[in-house]
Amino acid sequence: MQNGEEVFDENVGAVSEAPRTKRQIQYPEQTREFDSRLTKTGRRSLSHSISHSSTDSNSSGGSDAENPEDEVSPRDMQQINSKGNMDFCIKNIKLADFGRREIELAEDEMTALMALRKAAQGEKPLAAAKIVGCTHVTAQTAVLFETLKVLGAQCRWAACNIYSTQDEVAAALAEQDFPVFAWKGESEDDFWWCIDRCVNVEGWEPNMILDDGGDMTHWIYKKYPHLFKKVKGIVEESITGIHRLHQLSKAGKLCVPAINVNDSVTKQKFDNLYCCRESILDSLKKTTDIMFGGKQVAICGYGEVGKGCSAALKAMGSVVYVTEIDPICALQACMDGFRLAKLGDVVRHVDMVITCTGNKNVVVREHMDLMKNGCVVCNMGRSNTEIDVNSLQTPELVWQHVRAQVDHIIWPDGKRIVLLAEGRVLNLSSSTVPIYVLSITATTQALALIELFNAPEGRYKQDVYLLPKKLVIFETFNTCFVFFVL
Repeated sequence: MQNGEEVFDENVGAVSEAPRTKRQIQYPEQTREFDSRLTKTGRRSLSHSISHSSTDSNSSGGSDAENPEDEVSPRDMQQINSKGNMDFCIKNIKLADFGRREIELAEDEMTALMALRKAAQGEKPLAAAKIVGCTHVTAQTAVLFETLKVLGAQCRWAACNIYSTQDEVAAALAEQDFPVFAWKGESEDDFWWCIDRCVNVEGWEPNMILDDGGDMTHWIYKKYPHLFKKVKGIVEESITGIHRLHQLSKAGKLCVPAINVNDSVTKQKFDNLYCCRESILDSLKKTTDIMFGGKQVAICGYGEVGKGCSAALKAMGSVVYVTEIDPICALQACMDGFRLAKLGDVVRHVDMVITCTGNKNVVVREHMDLMKNGCVVCNMGRSNTEIDVNSLQTPELVWQHVRAQVDHIIWPDGKRIVLLAEGRVLNLSSSTVPIYVLSITATTQALALIELFNAPEGRYKQDVYLLPKKLVIFETFNTCFVFFVL
């Protein structure tokens, strides 16, 4: 509870196991606004840490390299591919060949999605579909984009995260005439500008939405609500986006059916668990070079993401505390051998605090005031409001940028905490994630789009649905079959 009001549940497990329509859910204010009349200088005015984020964040040492091209916003550059197409906005089209090799490498591991592409390309189940998307722009998601195109869809894409875009992959997509608007290190204004460029197109209107976090859906509701007259459905991947859809549904404002991919068994049991179990260690190593043995770690939330992170750190010799408000997830943490605690009781002596909930204000300024010197604070959940970063933007605190995705926040007495990726999703901002589990999630998204687009009128009402079990079973069987054959 915050100030006597109910906020997001501080766990992701409860969200996946209980209906969200019976509880009042509050959502963070949408402070990021789009203003097409900003000057070029204003568009390039990034925060002290964002301005360095366009360098390779996978490097584990050194400060951010200086590149004169980084000073020029892609919005201010004339861009054209080898075919004369200019309907895109990326960092550098010259990276296309490099990005194509990365996409081809991802295709080898994304067996389920490639099997779906092969099986359905003749039928073209997405012919006449016009999909506008807002997801991460990486080699793995590029395989999904191109699969949708092979299945007949027209697509326009923006990034859902200002740090996770792989510029070389965006270049490879643009070279193939794929309208993509994304680059690593976008400002907040760039973020909304890119989304607007995907939607506000003369002579082209979307009839499907693929979202990760709900920002594309939010923007269309806010700026172009008339487009929903043609939209047949929304496919949402993240817990934060599902929260927002349930809010719209409860208020009677959800005017199209939506499929909840996040709570699909293929997303929960594979992507959320195994992806995070493997990527949390890599992300922490690449940003902090930290040793895990003997470290005391507080994991906030014991849903599938929390389970994966807890297991990985425990296996490396860390002492793991779990904070959890859902009794079932709390009991699971206890039976898995973790120490249950309230964050306020352990925050003074832990070495790391990791949020894994998708909720709001899980770690607030009062917690950070109590943290010891050198405590690492990061977020593995989808919402960038899990850590109250705004409360750290005060005159008495000094921000010191160390390297890509790493900032020291220094208190007046000299104490400092280490904030990673400005509280955004750590593994997708600072590292890479296992391709195979992403293939399962991407296939779920593709199947959900096919289902909604081809569903007869009346099958789905204006509500939030889980993917039909027959499609989940098909995907699981197909994935296992392909894996066995290989």
